[in-house]
Amino acid sequence: MLPGVTAEDFRAADSEAVRRPRRWLSAAGWVIAALAGFAVYLRLGRTMPVNSDGASQALQAWDLLHGNLLLHGWSLTDVSFYTTELPEYALAEMARGLGADVVHVAAAVSYTLVVLLAAAVARGRATGRQAAFRMLMAAGIMLAPQLGGGTNTLLLSPDHTGSSAPLLAAFLILDRCPRRWWPAAAASLVLAWAVIGDELVLVAGVVPVAAVCAFRLIRERSRFEAWLGAGAVAAGAVGMAVPRVIGALGGYGTRPLNTGLSPLGTIVGHNLPVVGQGFLLLGGAWLPHVPAGAQDWFTALHLAGVALAAAGIAVTAWRFFRGESLVPQVLLAGIVVNVAAYLAGTHAVVLADAREMAPVLPFAAALAGRRLPGALSARPAGRRVAVPVLGLVLAGYAAGLGLELTVPPAPPQNAALTAWLARHPMGGSGLSGYWQSNIVTLTSGGRARVRSLIGGDDGRLVPDHSNVDGRWYDPAASYADFVVLGPRVPGYTPGPGYPGFHDAGIVRATFGKPARVYHVGLYTILRWHKNLLADLK
Repeated sequence: MLPGVTAEDFRAADSEAVRRPRRWLSAAGWVIAALAGFAVYLRLGRTMPVNSDGASQALQAWDLLHGNLLLHGWSLTDVSFYTTELPEYALAEMARGLGADVVHVAAAVSYTLVVLLAAAVARGRATGRQAAFRMLMAAGIMLAPQLGGGTNTLLLSPDHTGSSAPLLAAFLILDRCPRRWWPAAAASLVLAWAVIGDELVLVAGVVPVAAVCAFRLIRERSRFEAWLGAGAVAAGAVGMAVPRVIGALGGYGTRPLNTGLSPLGTIVGHNLPVVGQGFLLLGGAWLPHVPAGAQDWFTALHLAGVALAAAGIAVTAWRFFRGESLVPQVLLAGIVVNVAAYLAGTHAVVLADAREMAPVLPFAAALAGRRLPGALSARPAGRRVAVPVLGLVLAGYAAGLGLELTVPPAPPQNAALTAWLARHPMGGSGLSGYWQSNIVTLTSGGRARVRSLIGGDDGRLVPDHSNVDGRWYDPAASYADFVVLGPRVPGYTPGPGYPGFHDAGIVRATFGKPARVYHVGLYTILRWHKNLLADLK
């Protein structure tokens, strides 16, 4: 033995030599999972047609890339996604240019990040097989979004799913870092960043963190909880103030968030069933009819994942007052506050509105992965039964996902209209309803520009006030000479659930008689020899 070198030194060196390859293998595993997940979710997302919602964010990101960093002139909805999805859209457009596929690329990036972060949070500080079991359970629950409604909610336009990524990142900081002031500050900064882009983070992250810290502070009087609770409150205040500062500086504006409450009868009779259906939809298990085909049987199999998620919630709730750790308590509080706000509010109108509680899925999956594997593997008999059964369920999820991937990609909405306008350019931009406007502009790569209108109080058309740039309607800076009308065909819409713009009467009342009329399939295009923007209020 060398002088001054002990046996402990040799053992430490051997241990480090063993750990180093494991770290590289672990890093390679995460990279492979990220690439595979992105490829799968990109293909799955393409089964849904891009519409004007995703197109609006893509056009905003395009403006960001061209120097309009504060989105001067833009009027958005009650959610800007300014710090969440818009940077993803901008990066996708840097690589691919302006086109409909950037919506699918950004959605695939968002969902892949959410799945991986949920698995990392589920792992906690576990190692070895226990860590793998935890991560597989969490990722497995989220593995195969339900084709149709589930894919539309989780893998299309920004619908709050991507806002779960910074929340999970903040929780991961709290879980893996020491209980000191700087992890609390770092997590609070991430929360503030997320609130700027999506105020749903207030009910899914800020309020739960602050409430859990207050509860733990009363019981333990810990400085860490005091730092974190104060940081969460500050994050909410800063996140709400920054968009107002941006607006005061001439940047984008948003509509006020609808925080109204539903009557008690509506909450019990209507909202509660919608919440239950939405939970099934997010978990991939919504069955509106009796199973008939192969895809329906795979959907029914997702009831196992929903049951695991519900069990994870229940176990965490039972342990909440019995020394539960911080992150599971925050995840549970996030689920409770998010669902309660959705249930009592006015957003639970139809099943598609389940997007308002999208963070519930990764939070519940992380809780299931974090709490159930230990209970299932505590006894040898449990391991012998649980591991094969859950393995079969996961294999069924993978098979169902493979079946979903055989569905052909869907073209963007109004693709035929876009193609005709690109081949027959008019003298300027066009005007139409929301669902025929931004999607045409995006899909054509900006070659055919259509701006959206709405009906005013006086029976004439006025510029839209959501997801538009006010400069589009300035007759001194822009020119528009045609209007696109959809058909008056009962039951026809340009896509599932999206109404067409077909009121020729209000168009003529606003602009007068057109000089030319074109018929393009189911569409009618009216053209004038003047700048129609001058006739808009």
